[in-house]
Amino acid sequence: MAFDVDLFVIGGGSGGVRAARMAAATGAKVALAEDSRMGGTCVIRGCVPKKLMVFASSFRELPAEARAYGWDIPDGSFDWQAFRGKLHAELDRLEGVYRRLLDGSGVTIHDARARLSDAHTVELSNGTRVTAKHILVATGGRPERPDLTNAHLGLVSDDIFLMDRLPRSVLIVGGGFIACEMACILNGLGVKVTQFYRGAQILRGFDDEARGLVAEAMKESGIDLHLGTNIVEMAEAAAMGEQESDMGADVGFSADLFPHSGKKGCPVWVKSTNGHEAVFDSVLFATGRAPNSRDLGLEDLGVKIGRRGEIVVDDYSQTAVPSVYAIGDVTNRVNLTPVAIREGMAFSRTVFEGDPTPVDHTLIPSAVFTQPELGTIGLTEEEARTQEPIEVYCTSFRPMRTAFAGSTARVMMKIVVSQESRKVLGVHIVAPEAGEMIQLAAIAVKMGATKEDFDRTVAVHPTMAEELVTMRAPVRRS
Repeated sequence: MAFDVDLFVIGGGSGGVRAARMAAATGAKVALAEDSRMGGTCVIRGCVPKKLMVFASSFRELPAEARAYGWDIPDGSFDWQAFRGKLHAELDRLEGVYRRLLDGSGVTIHDARARLSDAHTVELSNGTRVTAKHILVATGGRPERPDLTNAHLGLVSDDIFLMDRLPRSVLIVGGGFIACEMACILNGLGVKVTQFYRGAQILRGFDDEARGLVAEAMKESGIDLHLGTNIVEMAEAAAMGEQESDMGADVGFSADLFPHSGKKGCPVWVKSTNGHEAVFDSVLFATGRAPNSRDLGLEDLGVKIGRRGEIVVDDYSQTAVPSVYAIGDVTNRVNLTPVAIREGMAFSRTVFEGDPTPVDHTLIPSAVFTQPELGTIGLTEEEARTQEPIEVYCTSFRPMRTAFAGSTARVMMKIVVSQESRKVLGVHIVAPEAGEMIQLAAIAVKMGATKEDFDRTVAVHPTMAEELVTMRAPVRRS
């Protein structure tokens, strides 16, 4: 049977674009459909705009720190409108780059929503039908709102970059990396931030000692963090009347953040599980994400969908329907942009280069861009302890730069080591620029370095990272 294309990719995010370009480079005829902006979550409403906001928010402490070093720098004020305009200009530029890369690779772009009508046919929302030998689903994920009356009044992470103005006060609901990153960003930009998390500690799944230090730093910076707390009731503040907050004076509220989009972002009255009531300028839900697998026609074809809506695939990203593959967040394996790109590359090698390539999901480094950042690779101390006898090397100290300026902020370096093999099982860093440090440490860990390999490495002095190679005695064994 002759097909219109060799590969049809549904989704124009980082993974889908990489797979399309690599397949096209082999001579395959490739088409791609995207019903939103090219670049996907990472470029348009995730990693890139978030990191730019992290940079913007980090300047709040700079004037005071500079004065401690002798510079005569006054405190300034943040102009959201000026930043927002430049931010969106940069996102427009990056979207253009993605489109040019696809065009340059010979990939046909369809700006339309796509769904499968059979194992080899894609129907587009503009009425076009395209047949393909292989179909790759790379539709990513989306933020979820909780099942709560009036949850529509709150924002989700996608909305943060579109606000016409910054709220005076915000309640962030959630304790994962998105919730904590947004709390630090908005706090740094001058917003009064309250955070609810129903669990006992934020950043579940990360090293306990590391997440504890991040939580303390967040509270020290002015974030009003409430653990073991959740929303039980919320309503539009205007319907409840102005109320005094039990969670701090002058939370303030004003006009809608989105004046042309109904009530989303309007002032919200909230009642929490601890019985407190408060009014916030805005509520942000960061309570999870779900795979974008709905209304793609997959289940009708026999593609298996998991409990959370993820597309179930094998080690080669192939679904139960042989011609259909899936990569990235829609498979809910490891939901990180570089992982989606690796999965796209492995797919192309497997299908179009004749080199069956499973995806390696072991020892993936990651960073949480809180202030300070958390960088991690490998097993947490808690995970490693359940597997085998370990040694833990750990230090916490005030770094030179901020200590000189009078800050009490602390950083942490931790190495988890196998007693038997001496291999480094995990590295966890809480510090400014921890993301940069963990990327380099991850190379050694991925190569199978031992603690003695770390010890043989000469320190770069004076740096924070030198502690990774100067810790000689374990702080505990288990």
